[in-house]
Amino acid sequence: MNAALLKHLGRLLGELAVLLGIYLLGCQLALWLGWPIPGGVIGLALLLLCFALGWVKPAALQLGAGLLMAEMLLFFIPALMSLLDYGGLLRDDGWRILLVIAVSTLMVMLVTAFTVEWVCRWRMRHEA
Repeated sequence: MNAALLKHLGRLLGELAVLLGIYLLGCQLALWLGWPIPGGVIGLALLLLCFALGWVKPAALQLGAGLLMAEMLLFFIPALMSLLDYGGLLRDDGWRILLVIAVSTLMVMLVTAFTVEWVCRWRMRHEA
């Protein structure tokens, strides 16, 4: 192996280790605090806090995050395979499930859009 490939692999493994460490810290905090919030969500909040405080630059984790995002579909295969066990439920109530998914997705998109708009306007007011 050449030096560039080893350096690339080392950086990738380091970034994945940081992301895994933040995830595990979030899981441990969820256990310690007894919060009904998944550890992954707390880990994401910790990562956002690290970005906001400037402790970690997003570009420093770009390689590892890019790999995880590229392979995201693999993380959903077990959930999709479990749908095979619930064929009857999907036949009977599938339209209701799809309606809930569609409405909740739309709500998340709207809340996100309004939040981004509010934050942008707030920043413009306070920077001027």
